Amino acid sequence: MKYTNLVTGWQFRFFVLNNEAGLLEYFVNEQSRNQKPRGTLQLAGAVISPSDEDSHTFTVNAASGEQYKLRATDAKERQHWVSRLQICTQHHTEAIGKNNPPLKSRSFSLASSGNSPITQRRPSQNAVSFFSVGHPKLQPSSRRVPLAPDHLVEVREMMSHAEGQQRDLIRRIECLPASGLLSSLDQDLLMLKATSMATMNCLNDCFHILQLQHASHQKGSLPAGTTIEWLEPKIPLSNHYRNGAEPLFSMEPEKAVAVPQEQVAAEPGPTTREPEDINTDDEVEDTCDNKEDDLGAVEEQRSIILHLLSQLKLGMDLTRVVLPTFILEKRSLLEMYADFMSHPDLFVAITSGASAEDRMIRFVEYYLTSFHEGRKGAIAKKPYNPILGETFHCSWRVPRHGSEAQPAPAPEEPTTSPCYTVRFVAEQVSHHPPVSGFYAECAERRMCVNAHVWTKSKFLGMSIGVTMVGEGVLSLLEHGEEYTFSLPCAYARSILTVPWVELGGKVGVTCAKTGYSASITFHTKPFYGGKLHRVTAEVKHNASSTVVCRVQGEWNSVLEFTYSSGETKCVDLSKLAVTRKRVRPLDKQDPFESRRLWRSVTEALSCAEMERATEHKRALEERQRAEERLRAESGAPWSTRYFCKEGDGWVYHKPLWKVLPAAQPAE
Repeated sequence: MKYTNLVTGWQFRFFVLNNEAGLLEYFVNEQSRNQKPRGTLQLAGAVISPSDEDSHTFTVNAASGEQYKLRATDAKERQHWVSRLQICTQHHTEAIGKNNPPLKSRSFSLASSGNSPITQRRPSQNAVSFFSVGHPKLQPSSRRVPLAPDHLVEVREMMSHAEGQQRDLIRRIECLPASGLLSSLDQDLLMLKATSMATMNCLNDCFHILQLQHASHQKGSLPAGTTIEWLEPKIPLSNHYRNGAEPLFSMEPEKAVAVPQEQVAAEPGPTTREPEDINTDDEVEDTCDNKEDDLGAVEEQRSIILHLLSQLKLGMDLTRVVLPTFILEKRSLLEMYADFMSHPDLFVAITSGASAEDRMIRFVEYYLTSFHEGRKGAIAKKPYNPILGETFHCSWRVPRHGSEAQPAPAPEEPTTSPCYTVRFVAEQVSHHPPVSGFYAECAERRMCVNAHVWTKSKFLGMSIGVTMVGEGVLSLLEHGEEYTFSLPCAYARSILTVPWVELGGKVGVTCAKTGYSASITFHTKPFYGGKLHRVTAEVKHNASSTVVCRVQGEWNSVLEFTYSSGETKCVDLSKLAVTRKRVRPLDKQDPFESRRLWRSVTEALSCAEMERATEHKRALEERQRAEERLRAESGAPWSTRYFCKEGDGWVYHKPLWKVLPAAQPAE
């Protein structure tokens, strides 16, 4: 359905995605598809955004400014359309730079011809005269100069000179006193810094496209196996500028990117990276305690933040925006998902519930207590974006309690172990879109959880929203029950001062077999008054519409459970015991495991060496892009290691329901 206007509202339309042309077309109905389309959107440069208002609606924002607001029949169909549209959009956006013919036949004048609106309005202050101070190559010229074969080298020299002037401007502003008639924190001067940085970043984007075009042209005339050493990646903001500091690495085009030695070693190819069975006996209790520091004086980073904001538009997808290194957490997103299992005792206790009602309530209790430890502090920081093929493994040991019913041991499991073992594995299964799969199991309790999550970040003005697209399924094999659940949205608020995190949105938990469901609402703070981090929930028996449990409180503080019997129970999350995960030492980890893969970045962040952290992070991301280009050229598909695509989701390759023999569900 397409939203037309306030009067007409939603109307059915027949949409066609033309992948080859990069067009989204629609017709009045299917019978009229042979006629001219009623409307057409170019997808190159478009932004596809699922709506927060419900699970059915999404928008297509074209680069031209035109917008379609659409509604699918259900959440599954929306995800299907959004995925296909984003893949098509990405392909045609990248094709603008990669596939257009090189501009070798054009010529241009370094001076303005005098006919532009800028020169008509302010003839003495055009772009050339602004950047021409003390540089003879940038002086205005009336003759047209053809592009020489080494034109990109000369353009780089010009840009380096402009960058030097821009850095000098920033230094002069920052040398001003912090207070007084004209201070370094004057809002107009801060905006001038942000605008000049945005201008240079835009020029770097254009230069990067020219490099891609030139490389594409050269590729056809160079012998096989030749490497174009001078081709640089696009320079990330946090690497290029740090509040007016010197550039981290040389801007000379012939200098190759420095990649840490362990990262240039040959990695096994997609077809040889077979699943590895991790022996939990090799894992030891985690001693790593990466407590997150605050962001320091945010004023020191204000120019970087303002520059970042100058690039963004409301509703813009932030998947491809390079964020400053100083806001990174010292862990991968895959490890953050593992931290949601920091109370494994509550997890394994779910299957011990005496009734279907009790098991649903236990699951809701575990679910609501899992978010607190997943955040490493009140300040909003962002985990590393996982690299395609990256994995994370860990486990927990949970003491057996004599009061709980002891199930029959699983085959080949020792009966003398004093603890249950909860295993966890996560893998980045897709890069575009960024999808993570994770799986946890306790074989002794015959229970496991499988989930896939696609994170979508969106700019909302003075905050950033992260939508967790996907779902998880908890399987209790002893009872033959499956609990399907989703995840809330996360918001980074106050990004210009001290950013903080809150959760928001409605999520659901359902069990088709038992007929019990839970509706959970994470409340965002209203503009005036109200509490932070509020959450409410209801557990209901669907057949009778009876509410058997209500929950209220804060997801990072105290939760109060009120049962249908009138009894209440309070859970203080600050007093809940946290079980440390067990991980293998770095020297025993695969090169693609999170901690080993990101070790250099983490070490640099721990020492507050932001430039070094940025360099290592950039090297990892550039290697991923190079491998992606190589696969695109060779037509070789990426092969996942632990997860298999099933429908629109991803499932662990050896889940318990396939490994353990079928058992008669308990009544």
